[in-house]
Amino acid sequence: MRRRAALVLNPAAGRATDDADGRAIVAALSEHFEVIVAHTCREKDADACAREVLASRPDLVVAAGGDGTVSMVGAALIGTGVPLGIIPRGTSNSIGGGLGVPSAMEEAVALLATGEPRLVDTARANGRVMLLHASVGFHAAAVAGTPRDAKNRWGVLAYLREGLVNLAELKQFHVEITTPREVVRCRAVNVTVANVAPAKTVLAQGPAAVVPDDGSLDVTIVAAETLADVVLAGVHLLRTAAQGEAATRDNVGYLAARKVRIEADPPQPLLVDGEVMPAGALEVECVPQSLYVIAPPPSPVEAPSDAVGTKVEGLPDLEVAPRAS
Repeated sequence: MRRRAALVLNPAAGRATDDADGRAIVAALSEHFEVIVAHTCREKDADACAREVLASRPDLVVAAGGDGTVSMVGAALIGTGVPLGIIPRGTSNSIGGGLGVPSAMEEAVALLATGEPRLVDTARANGRVMLLHASVGFHAAAVAGTPRDAKNRWGVLAYLREGLVNLAELKQFHVEITTPREVVRCRAVNVTVANVAPAKTVLAQGPAAVVPDDGSLDVTIVAAETLADVVLAGVHLLRTAAQGEAATRDNVGYLAARKVRIEADPPQPLLVDGEVMPAGALEVECVPQSLYVIAPPPSPVEAPSDAVGTKVEGLPDLEVAPRAS
């Protein structure tokens, strides 16, 4: 018997203007699987669709959409033993990219047909499931300010445009980062807590690698005072990420922890898996080995976060203290 694949399809993802892309995805999957389809809509989001199709006992559930869709479907599958499949068709597609899933639909379907499930970590961020990463500050503000029509028209370039607008009003904020071992206080323009992050997610690339199955979260702190500082830090992070190296600039710090709480003063915009959340404190906790994903095996360059260490020296107004027991 052929395996059964339940497809959760977000028709509004990416730049699609009709359902031609959706029909092509169903046709491609049908060459390998018996396919059940659930479309997201205003009345039924990806989480509701995933829970609905689980009743049919599929061999895997495939999320075809952007990071928001993939995150919600993955959240519904945690603890079920049913693998998540990904067909990237959103604006950024960072979850699939971070796990090595091909961006082309035909290649992503071929991986689903032949690939093996990989057990990866997830996390909980302010009470909701997080597969990808959470941001406090500049990155969250740029995404929050990007209109849907701009994303549909320009794709990732829409985020770049909004980011440039935000750069003109760049302001540092005071931040307190609490882990089970220590409290770090400094000034920053952005703090990212990552479970999965492709190299293009520049502001998450402080450590040498962001590993999705190491039982730990990777925190990257960027503290820039001027436009030139931001550009130089970004170029540095792009280069070190491409070379599998940790950041060395004074205005970039990083650390690894199973659990982290971030408080910004003044409160900053928050972003979790591409979704904007109310400003305030952010609490993230890793949930190790909690989700099966159809993805390529780990790259040989991936290393446990514990081997990367901690670097916070050079951050402005830095204070580091052991956490009181």
